[in-house]
Amino acid sequence: MRLADEIATPDGKRRYVRTLFATIADRYDLITVVLSYGQDRRWKRRLVDLAGPRRGQRVLDLATGTGDIAFAMASRGADVVGLDVTERMIVLAAAKNSAPGAGRTSGPSRRVRFLVGDMLALPFPHASFDAVTVGYGLRNVPDLGAALDEVSRVLKPGGQLLSLDFNRPTNRVIHWMYLTYLRMFGSGLGWVLHRDPDTYRYIPASLMTYPGADGVARMLAARGFSRVRHDPVLGGLMSIHHAFRD
Repeated sequence: MRLADEIATPDGKRRYVRTLFATIADRYDLITVVLSYGQDRRWKRRLVDLAGPRRGQRVLDLATGTGDIAFAMASRGADVVGLDVTERMIVLAAAKNSAPGAGRTSGPSRRVRFLVGDMLALPFPHASFDAVTVGYGLRNVPDLGAALDEVSRVLKPGGQLLSLDFNRPTNRVIHWMYLTYLRMFGSGLGWVLHRDPDTYRYIPASLMTYPGADGVARMLAARGFSRVRHDPVLGGLMSIHHAFRD
């Protein structure tokens, strides 16, 4: 079955994404560095700067992966829950937090806890968090609208959402070149790391059905978020969304 067909339905995408991230979890930190030309941490710092976390605020970091954004928010005083659907990611994130200095400058943080959970069914009461952050996560959920509804539900009034993800360029030529590059580069990376060229072809495949930065912004506005904006990253090939729940 073609990859595009495998992820064409919510159930198919759910199964594929869970299998994929369980496969790549142990190389996830390396992959994000390589695919971002070493800019991943800078982009995440930019997201954290936009969030402006303060001591005592409650933050939920979705698709937390190995915890980069969660640790950065906690280092500024926020109390953070990092959630990911992939158990191995949570194991790796928790291991970082138990090893002094591993991945952070301040050692283990008691302000961070990690748990396995589904973005489409968040295990938290209404209005639980001052901020929700997402790193490369919205594009991967089987039902983006339902995920945004869940984010809105757990945010306090006035709370903010910040999301870093790939974008879909609107220029047709740039769009074609971007997807072609991701397919070719992803195939090579997949072969080198996993002996499977299809492993990272998922990224361009996922972009074919993703609404892009403008589309996500419209979905947020339709759900009552205000001051919705998206800042271009890497010349618009990536974007950071920032919105507030009224």
